[in-house]
Amino acid sequence: MKTLIAFIITISTLLSACASDPQTTSQSTLTAKSSTTFKARAENAFLSEQQAKSRSERVSKVDYALTFNLTGGESFSATSTIRFDLSDNSHALTVDLDKAHINSLIVNGHKIKPNYNQWFITLESNVLKLGRNTVVVDFTRKHSTNGEGLHRFTDPVDGKVYLYSHFEPAAAHQMFALFDQPDLKATYQMRVLAPKDWQVLSATKETLIKPRGAQKEWYFDRTLKLSPYNFSLHAGPYKVWQDNSAKYPMRLLARQSVAKQIKPADWFKYTKNGINFFENYYGVDYPFRKYDQILVPDFLYGAMENAAAITFAERGFLTNGAMTASQKQRLASVILHEMAHQWFGNLVTMKWWDALWLNESFAAFMQTMATAESTEFDNAWRSFYAGGKQSAYSQDQRITTHPIEVPVPSTANAFDNIDAITYSKGASVLNQLRHLLGDEIFRRGIHNYLTQNAYQNAKLDDFIAALADAANRNLDQWKQQWLYKPGVNTLTANFQCEQGKISQFSLHQSADKNFPTLREQRIQVALFNIDQNKLALTNSVAVTYQDESTVVHSLVGQRCPDLVYPNYQDWGFVKVNLDEKSFGTAKGYLSEFTDPLLRSMLWQSLWDSVRDGKLPLNDYLTIAMANISKEQDYTILGQALRQIAQAEGYLKTIYGIDNVKVNVISAKLAKLMWKNMLSNSDDTNKLRRWFSYFQSFAHSNNGLTRLAKVLSGETKIPNLTVTQDMRWGIIATLSRYSYENSEQLILNELKQDNSDTGEKSALYARVVAPNIAVKAKWLDVIQGNTVNEKDLPFSKVRTIMSAMYPAEQTALSAATANQRINELTKTDSKKGAVFMRSYNRSMIPALCTKQSVQRLNNAINTQKQLSAGTMRSLKETLQEDQRCLMIKAKLTLQ
Repeated sequence: MKTLIAFIITISTLLSACASDPQTTSQSTLTAKSSTTFKARAENAFLSEQQAKSRSERVSKVDYALTFNLTGGESFSATSTIRFDLSDNSHALTVDLDKAHINSLIVNGHKIKPNYNQWFITLESNVLKLGRNTVVVDFTRKHSTNGEGLHRFTDPVDGKVYLYSHFEPAAAHQMFALFDQPDLKATYQMRVLAPKDWQVLSATKETLIKPRGAQKEWYFDRTLKLSPYNFSLHAGPYKVWQDNSAKYPMRLLARQSVAKQIKPADWFKYTKNGINFFENYYGVDYPFRKYDQILVPDFLYGAMENAAAITFAERGFLTNGAMTASQKQRLASVILHEMAHQWFGNLVTMKWWDALWLNESFAAFMQTMATAESTEFDNAWRSFYAGGKQSAYSQDQRITTHPIEVPVPSTANAFDNIDAITYSKGASVLNQLRHLLGDEIFRRGIHNYLTQNAYQNAKLDDFIAALADAANRNLDQWKQQWLYKPGVNTLTANFQCEQGKISQFSLHQSADKNFPTLREQRIQVALFNIDQNKLALTNSVAVTYQDESTVVHSLVGQRCPDLVYPNYQDWGFVKVNLDEKSFGTAKGYLSEFTDPLLRSMLWQSLWDSVRDGKLPLNDYLTIAMANISKEQDYTILGQALRQIAQAEGYLKTIYGIDNVKVNVISAKLAKLMWKNMLSNSDDTNKLRRWFSYFQSFAHSNNGLTRLAKVLSGETKIPNLTVTQDMRWGIIATLSRYSYENSEQLILNELKQDNSDTGEKSALYARVVAPNIAVKAKWLDVIQGNTVNEKDLPFSKVRTIMSAMYPAEQTALSAATANQRINELTKTDSKKGAVFMRSYNRSMIPALCTKQSVQRLNNAINTQKQLSAGTMRSLKETLQEDQRCLMIKAKLTLQ
């Protein structure tokens, strides 16, 4: 209590000292003199690694005392009191603060005229001292509206205002003044003045709430040491659910208007189970004293692991009815992903952004393990294989592939390489290292790493050293092969048989010529045989292989197999190339394999063969349509249907939907989906999955009419509840394919659902319509050529971009393709990294033509001023356009 009272007195004194006019310099104001021996920080919004390193060498023992006055208006006011030790005051020091108006600046008790460039404050050497320094910055700033900093959102349903913070990778300086770099961990103590009907939460639980007329004053105790991006502030009239049945108090918060779409019991169940699992696995108690989770609108990503106050994007977790199995599994896995970070990322944090991959890879690995072992979803590793791991394989085969760990020269580049390699390849590599070292050794190494580096910053070498010590093994070669060399290897089983027995057996490892590294890992090789038209596992052996060829002596003399799978049970990160005999067996007996993970892998092998140019797309569709109705596993069903939808997407891009043969294929697929939907009406999970893919393929007049009748209620599907989200999905499909009265359907639905989700859904449905005037209007909005853009939050601009050019609208995309490419450098420079991450996903034109490939090539060769992220997206788009042409060349429609 003494600490709290002292804190309040200190803040009051400092606020009084800041009351004079900040824009005038009195006799008592010090005039700072520039140091001639110091190379000034670059005048831009970003912090270089070298500048960060230089600052952390001088600054230590950082403590923040923060006050915020939140009114719900467009701006907020705040005071940052920064206390720190300084070991060298021979030259200037910078403090980060973005686009604020500084009311006053006090350094070590003296009022200073701010030397401020809207990105950082420069404190000259003559106002600093060796040892303890105190800097007080009083400022006002507009709330952010792009999802970073302290974001402000107004609910269209009831007009209520909600705030939440998001700081990763380096956006805390959009909310308060600080040293915004991960290796300057600090403690934070906060006081917040907010409207009296608001909730306020942060990394620690509130210790005192005082009424202040129409407001309340919230006091928060000092945090444990945290990196800035792990701290947070969330405020607004949030609905609160609480559960005290676990070891730590748990709260869940959401906007009032969406509260009915939340299932708190599921959240609390997975959270409670997860904390128990992680404490047992890590052997380290949960580092914080409470566990809050907040659903927020307009969020840029899926979720964020703020210490003890985790934020989740609403769009992924609101449901109008009963959650499907896949929705529940995603909820569990995301909760557990962010929970894994509370130890690995928050308790122990990387020194710089080049090691951000380790945070995300480890969390992706642990979320899968925790989901499989602490929830009902024991299929989590199969889901990971079919989803994230395939994204990693695809990313690692792109021209822009990169090592798992790459240099990050400045905060401008922190997210340049955050992709499926960062998350899923990293997770896969950690998983195969677990198999290589053994479960218990791996777990012990993790425990040692966390205990040795608790509340500190660590490097990759610290992590590897902890594992190496636990295993009593040198991991330097492993680290070089897996973490610093890009590319995925391919593994092929080579064998010969004599008199029905294997006479020779070896594993052949190959690599892309541009990324020639061969690697060591431990995998399982499995043999299968056909008996009485049934497939059965004959034998499996664990093999550690390396180099180009590894002989497997233990398989010599075994029965000659009909199929060999050299990464059985998915221990390794390696692309499997089936030998000719095994590939033939896979095609002919796909649905006969009883092992669901193996069946999933064989589905993937077939699809990989299409994307590698070995299997014509039409042949794949023939095999898929013959087997999909037999698939009873929910996870594999989703995987296979996604592949079929991608296959149809290629057809629509190549030929358009006016092509008679494409229409015949699509109609067959829609008919197949409808038939299976009706035959699976007793399983609501499969029923909804089949219906969603019927909707994907139903673009004939007959299919669209069926959808319209489902929407109106004229057609009732047994056991299918058409939720509000499904209604908007149907309307978007009808609009996308120009079904009659689509605009009226949108207007009617908006009257029933005027929520933020409803507004975005209506916007998507309008933009996706195949109308050249519509596309031109919204392209102007996206590129900032019209004042209408100012009326739209960034979240709606992102919605517009995602709806602009679906696969079949190649002619509409072609109409503006030259304009988008020619203005790419201008757009990139004007809009910045956050905007361009969304823009590049859907707005760079790829039309599966030679002209399109040439246009992309020319842009790569001439637009040299593009940011690293946009140039990378441009190269990836080109590669995918070339892949589409390759698939087209092998395609033979009957």
